Amino acid sequence: MEQVFLRYSYLAIFLIALILLSGCVPTPTINLTEDQAMIKTHPWVEKTLKKITLEEKIGQLFFVSISGRFFPADSDEMERLHLLIREKRVGGVILFGGEVYETAILLNHLQSWAKVPLLVASDLERGTGNQINGATVFPPLMALGAADSEELAYEMGRITALEARAVGIHQTYAPVVDVNINPDNPIINTRSVGEDPELVSRIACNFIRGCQENGLIATAKHFPGHGDTDLDSHTLLPVITADEDRLNKVEILPFRKAIEARVRSIMTAHLHVPALDPSPGLPATLSPLIISELLRKKLNFQGIIVTDALTMGGITRSFSSGEAAVRAIKAGVDCLLLPQDIEAAASALKEAVNSGEIPLSRLDESVRRLLQAKALLGLSQQKRIDLNLLPYRVGLKEYQQVASKAFIRAITLVKDENFVIPVVNKNIKIAALSLSSDPGDYYAGRPFIQEIEKRCSQTSSFYADAETGIEYFEQAKKLGQEADIIIIGLFSTLRAGKGSVGLENHHIDLVKEMASLNKPLIVISFGSPYFLRNFPEVPVYICAYRHSPQAQIAAVQAIFGEIEIQGKLPVSIPGLFSAGHGLKIKKIN
Repeated sequence: MEQVFLRYSYLAIFLIALILLSGCVPTPTINLTEDQAMIKTHPWVEKTLKKITLEEKIGQLFFVSISGRFFPADSDEMERLHLLIREKRVGGVILFGGEVYETAILLNHLQSWAKVPLLVASDLERGTGNQINGATVFPPLMALGAADSEELAYEMGRITALEARAVGIHQTYAPVVDVNINPDNPIINTRSVGEDPELVSRIACNFIRGCQENGLIATAKHFPGHGDTDLDSHTLLPVITADEDRLNKVEILPFRKAIEARVRSIMTAHLHVPALDPSPGLPATLSPLIISELLRKKLNFQGIIVTDALTMGGITRSFSSGEAAVRAIKAGVDCLLLPQDIEAAASALKEAVNSGEIPLSRLDESVRRLLQAKALLGLSQQKRIDLNLLPYRVGLKEYQQVASKAFIRAITLVKDENFVIPVVNKNIKIAALSLSSDPGDYYAGRPFIQEIEKRCSQTSSFYADAETGIEYFEQAKKLGQEADIIIIGLFSTLRAGKGSVGLENHHIDLVKEMASLNKPLIVISFGSPYFLRNFPEVPVYICAYRHSPQAQIAAVQAIFGEIEIQGKLPVSIPGLFSAGHGLKIKKIN
């Protein structure tokens, strides 16, 4: 009897485990690149459109910010979100940062408040890990341009989609399809694939396929092209002075290719483009000629058009929240992201509809597109996500290995005058310097220096950021004089409102002084490849394109011959090297 009892006990345990694990079986993903003609006549879409009020239709056009952190039920943040979702009936939210479980639980909670399912969006330019701690982090698109790998671009999109959908995100504001032809661009730079419109198109379209074939709406941005500016639209209104012929051949080409690849969404840019709309000081976001005539009619884009953030200086310096909202909808935009004053924007839209300035049919057109997207994503049937799937969909080793491969493939050896790379003698004195041009980022190069220290016991380190006093640099100079090899990592992050991605002058001076010592000197850019313009005399220059730990580890592996170096510059460094240049170094066996 005891044996029979035990047998049935084991069977019961097995069945319980099976039931528990059954919730973790991956669910089929929706291929968003396929023709979905049935969605256009989906009964839920038309039923919902007829049922909601004018105020609720207006609410559907707005997307507001959230953070995927823990908030108590009675916190100000939860009260804000309750008001926006339950009363204002916003159509979607934009996630900025968070943890895996906190984000998923919060999104499920917010969805339970929503009368119409929320469309959850996030800026996942470098993978879901770009916003969610614990998810996979990829290099920026310029690194994919350096690797020139359509396979990696697709895999980046695929993994981003699987992780994003697992935590409850439905749309990424990526890829950037801007063609970076201005070396002084302070906000696009390494976010762009490169300066060749064809390369940009190939990499971006494969990323789009990877996303959308795995259930995540991709967004090509920033239309009609933000790559030829030296101003940041987060603070000012940049002007693109190119003629229409150049715009068609360079800026607009990747958008045309993305539309052919059936991208589901496009984001507008807060730029003034006189060749496309001569109206003085009018941003593309608010231009009927650029949005309705060019994007909708000439390029035949039928997907969702979203604005860039309406809190940006490119809009707020000249337009109130109400005026910006009305002009954007009249121009042909569908979604209004992060309005500065949502009350004023909603009131202005309601007044415009009631007065006949905006026909109700125009409003319905945008709301219908959003509802169709939500139906296509399956939100009309299931708007909450299964928390049991998270350990099986987020941060997997398989995903990390793909990302690591992308970081490695991107490493670009631009110059090596005395054949210093690879460094094979590890019994030498190395001076390893980390120079960050960002305040408060003193230990930016810690992973890179720690990796050098693992390989060479005689490594002396030096750290500095933008706030480090110039007198402190005497210590760095002494280390350089005593060393056999000097390795310098340069860091300057690309950040909204910063206005520049350049280096601190005293950091530039230090690099020049180290070059004058006539010792083996290796300089690594963990950011913009254009840094080399400041000190063309350095003998060895490597581009890693990003300051993340994965990029720092890959750069050190390259220096010591542990990986093959095969990246190529996706942009020209004016007066020095052309796009496509890169020295190949084989791995040391």
